[in-house]
Amino acid sequence: MNETLPKDRSPEPITVESMATDLQELGVQTGQTILVHGSLSELGWVCGGPQAVVDALQRVVGADGTIVMPTHSPGNMNPADMGHPPVPESWYDTVRETMPPYRPESTPTQGMGAIAECFRNYADVVRSDHPQHSFAAWGAEAEYVTDDHALENSLGESSPLARVYELEGDVCFLGTTHATNTSLHLAEYRVDLDLGTAPQQSAILVDGEREWVEWDDIDFTDEDFSECGEAFEREHPEAFESGTVGVGDATLLSQPALVDFAVEWFEANR
Repeated sequence: MNETLPKDRSPEPITVESMATDLQELGVQTGQTILVHGSLSELGWVCGGPQAVVDALQRVVGADGTIVMPTHSPGNMNPADMGHPPVPESWYDTVRETMPPYRPESTPTQGMGAIAECFRNYADVVRSDHPQHSFAAWGAEAEYVTDDHALENSLGESSPLARVYELEGDVCFLGTTHATNTSLHLAEYRVDLDLGTAPQQSAILVDGEREWVEWDDIDFTDEDFSECGEAFEREHPEAFESGTVGVGDATLLSQPALVDFAVEWFEANR
């Protein structure tokens, strides 16, 4: 049987070894803290799929470093806020009464891609306790990054994003862009603007028992993230490196530099 490779794929399989080399050429180093956003489909024909990507990351960063990925599960929410698809109002009570509680070890990711879903299942990976905006981490600072993730501060100062900032970590795009760059949410919590708050609801475990809980968080948005990220790269070319991993575009950038820039950019442009 004859098969043709898509134009954007390399003529050879992309392997753990080749991706490790690509990551090193991008600037990823042993002992580094990196927050990874990855799209497997953008990398080409990867031999081993998402497992190969995670293996390559671990090989390069090593156990002295730390790999972090968003492992969000936003479907565990107030049914009145569900929009993809919306649910009938007559279902609301049933959803609130029966939604399975968030469990770090078993709740699947939603909309995070195959790499993050694979990563969360790896040995020695730990995951934070937030029912909607969890992060998973592996390596030397994994526990520090994921501990004490507050409900009402899901992407702010009590979140893994702030821990990556404190560790002077980098953001690594593997076939992704600033459009889904969660670190920009941390800047939203730090701006001198009134972004307002939004009520949130989820099912969680409290002392081993399921509870439906409510809290308030800031009313964040990602609608201008691409514009903000492009402005950052124009104004701070020294703060990022571009390359490829597989056949996908890849970027490695300083998370603290990005967040500090975004605070000022949001204040000036929102």
